[in-house]
Amino acid sequence: MASNNLTVLNALDTARTQWYHVTAVIIAGMGFFTDAYDLFCITTVSKLLGRLYYYDPATHAPGKLPHPVNNWVVGVALVGTLTGQLVFGWLGDKLGQKKVYGLTLILMVICALCSGLSFGYSKKIVMGTLCFFRFWLGFGIGGDYPLSATIMSEYANKRTRGAFIAAVFAMQGVGIVFAGLVSMTVSKIFLMNYAGKAFNVDEVFSTEPEADYVWRIVLMLGALPALLTYYWRMKMPETGRYTAIIEGNAKQAALDMGKVLDIEIQAEGEKLAKFKAANEYPLLSNEFFMRHGLHLIGTMSTWFLLDIAFYSQNLTQKDIFPTMGLVSDAKSISALMEMFETSRAMFVIALLGTFPGYWFTVFFIEKIGRFKIQLMGFFMMSVFMAIIGIKYDYLKTKDHKWTFAALYGLTFFFANFGPNSTTFVLPAELFPTRVRSTCHALSAASGKAGAMVSAFGVQQYTQDGNIHKIKKAMMFLAFTNMIGFCCTFLVTETKGRSLEEISGEDEQKNETQMKSTRPVSGHQDDGWD
Repeated sequence: MASNNLTVLNALDTARTQWYHVTAVIIAGMGFFTDAYDLFCITTVSKLLGRLYYYDPATHAPGKLPHPVNNWVVGVALVGTLTGQLVFGWLGDKLGQKKVYGLTLILMVICALCSGLSFGYSKKIVMGTLCFFRFWLGFGIGGDYPLSATIMSEYANKRTRGAFIAAVFAMQGVGIVFAGLVSMTVSKIFLMNYAGKAFNVDEVFSTEPEADYVWRIVLMLGALPALLTYYWRMKMPETGRYTAIIEGNAKQAALDMGKVLDIEIQAEGEKLAKFKAANEYPLLSNEFFMRHGLHLIGTMSTWFLLDIAFYSQNLTQKDIFPTMGLVSDAKSISALMEMFETSRAMFVIALLGTFPGYWFTVFFIEKIGRFKIQLMGFFMMSVFMAIIGIKYDYLKTKDHKWTFAALYGLTFFFANFGPNSTTFVLPAELFPTRVRSTCHALSAASGKAGAMVSAFGVQQYTQDGNIHKIKKAMMFLAFTNMIGFCCTFLVTETKGRSLEEISGEDEQKNETQMKSTRPVSGHQDDGWD
């Protein structure tokens, strides 16, 4: 088959879907599993930490983390993630994904284990140690965002690329479910052996002494999935696109890809040199901004706006759980029972609302397309959040608890069958190989900046349960989603096209198409349609 594109790239684009593609999804997705597991289980852990370390007998109320401490325990990992995305995204383009891919996992394993340790007994030291290691855990997790997305996009064929990248991100949904499941299981095991009395019966021993082991075990178990995939991650070769285009070694690219995928590839030194010469422009150049500037603004702005809403959604859980009757009043139960009930509620919501949305995206992204799914998701989230904001005091009543629960679940569903998935997929496809990892890192870091707006800003309006403030917060989130809807028009549809066609790297191909208005005989199917 004649083609103006490099054979190694054409072979990757047209390769049939194989078992190795599925393996790559699991290996690449473990970072997102760990990310979601950590960010979700800290919610149940923070409640337990409050009862263990911040109980004040004078208040006659269960201990609770002070607002600034709670914000930092939950939010410091987001700061680490943002930093890690920028650092590892840049390193991925400079050194290659394979060289730094294992480092992110090692960092995750060490910091997840250390999160369960303390260098002292006082609450200041315990919280300080936890925040320190959660920052570096976030740093490792942040590195996984651009590296995993880039690796999956460069391995996949053009027909199923979107579904595979979305499947990597859907491992986040699996992590959310497991966060609830593990927290629920560990707390239940301890309850069966060390159950304490309710707080209103015995204020001191309602917080079981053994509970201090529970939060540590739950956090440390987050190291397990990363540890299990380390060996397989180290066995992955560098992607064919990076080896061929950036390192200029088409022969090695052919050898590497031939080992893991059932395809035959020929090395083409002369054609590679021309291809590489046409794509030497750096990120901070006028040519990049002329070609991809609007796309980068689009991916960064949509991810920023999405994460303000997505992370803020988690803040309403403390309101929805009591409304639905899933969680008892804190004074009527022990510390471990409160953790068990909160974990159970989180597990149910994640399984029924959050988890299905990810997989709807996986199954429909190649049929509907990224652009339409993102527009639909932003619009539906805006509608449901506006309804919750306008009718919040009405929905909080017991008579309408299931309506509230349904609206709440639908915002999660359309976040994941919508921009939460597509804002991850699009930056992995829109940009050239030379800067793909960096551009994805910039977009993801912009998202984490939005998450920080949620953790340190929007959360101030929801923590005290003030109905008027919560309504304001929900209307603000509905507004940010509509801006996200508008910013989506800055990006383009990538469905069914090769990465080089999308990014404009295959200049020879584009020039040929412009010069000729009719297909050359025998060349109609060039692997691009």
